[in-house]
Amino acid sequence: MMNGKTVLITGATFGIGKQTALGLAKLGAEVVLVGRDPERTKATVEWIKNESGNSKIDFLLADLFSQKEVRRLASEFKKKYKHLDVLINNAGGIFTKREVTVDGFEKTWALNHLAYFTLTLELLDLLKASGASRIINVASDAHRQGKMKFEDLQSEKQFGMLQPYGQSKLANILFTYALARRLKDTKVTVNCLHPGVVASGFGQEKNGILKFLLLAIRPFMINSDKGASTSIYLASSPEVSGVSGKYFSKSKIASSSKASLNQADQERLWEISLKQAGFENEKKLKDLQQTESVPV
Repeated sequence: MMNGKTVLITGATFGIGKQTALGLAKLGAEVVLVGRDPERTKATVEWIKNESGNSKIDFLLADLFSQKEVRRLASEFKKKYKHLDVLINNAGGIFTKREVTVDGFEKTWALNHLAYFTLTLELLDLLKASGASRIINVASDAHRQGKMKFEDLQSEKQFGMLQPYGQSKLANILFTYALARRLKDTKVTVNCLHPGVVASGFGQEKNGILKFLLLAIRPFMINSDKGASTSIYLASSPEVSGVSGKYFSKSKIASSSKASLNQADQERLWEISLKQAGFENEKKLKDLQQTESVPV
């Protein structure tokens, strides 16, 4: 089903990212994993090769907290591969205290939103040139508890762990809808999804209240296999060929929050993200002008 297709997936060394990579490898795709830890990433590549029987598994290393690293990742991918059929923005995190990245961005915002935004735009020309390609943004139903605090996107005034995470997941959906409008006359589709509440490696290395909360709700979580199913579906199924600008849950189109449908917020986030990521003067993005609304 995926023979001849090239997939790039971030956050692919544990949890749903790892299971998504395995599932697509089993379908015959050439899968390129993005990881931060060299040994863990290499071990994951070998594990997927053994489990899938597919030898076309590769990896690239990058620290997605850094905008420079995200751009380097895109550059290295374009040098090594001539086409990209599926981009899965999957890497994400939740943090118990406020920390900033080398670029000065709050870590949740940098990893969960800006890394998606920058990597996608850096690879957009290649995605367009590859024909009917797909962009998949892993969001979460946690976006329903999030609010876009445009006056405090970096959580400098207040940091409560859950709000920055919910805000970043809401940003994933706002970004998806804004990009879908801009790609409506191309063969590139972009969708986002809720993977479910997954018992994965997410948050396992945390301490304190986050670790306690994860342990408390673990009996009610689904496993990583099930959590990966919607990402695999969106990457491979002919049923969603041409479908764009939608939010999926359990491999079906679902309704996202009212806040996510606010087109003014979608466009405001787009413009802010362009500036934060240093794209505001990029000539190659001039064709990504705001277009008429599309249903979401």
